[in-house]
Amino acid sequence: MEGTVKWFNSRKGYGFVVGEDGQEVFVHHTALKEGSFLRDGDKVSFEVAETEKGKQAKDVVLLQKGSEVEGEDSAEESTEDTAEEETTEEPAEEESTEESTEEAA
Repeated sequence: MEGTVKWFNSRKGYGFVVGEDGQEVFVHHTALKEGSFLRDGDKVSFEVAETEKGKQAKDVVLLQKGSEVEGEDSAEESTEDTAEEETTEEPAEEESTEESTEEAA
C-alpha cells in the first residue's frame, strides 16, 4: 500500500501515515530501514500488520520526500508567508498587552 506521512516525531520515534484508503496507520521507527527517517508529507509504501494495539505499518519505504511533492518553490513561499504573518502579529500582541496593563492600573 502507498500513503502519506501525516506526522512523524523523530525524537519519539513514531507517527502516523494515511493510506490510499484514507485510514490512519501507526508507524514506529523500527518499521524503517536503518538510517531512514520520515518527515510530515513524505510519500511512502508500506505493509499493514494487525497488532493487538491496532493497525501498524511495517516495511516502510520512502518513495518521495514531502518537500518534493509540494515543490520546493511553494514550500519556500509558504515559509516566507508564515514569517511575515508572525512579524505582523507580534506588534499587535505587544500593544494589547500594554493596553491591558494601562487599564489595570
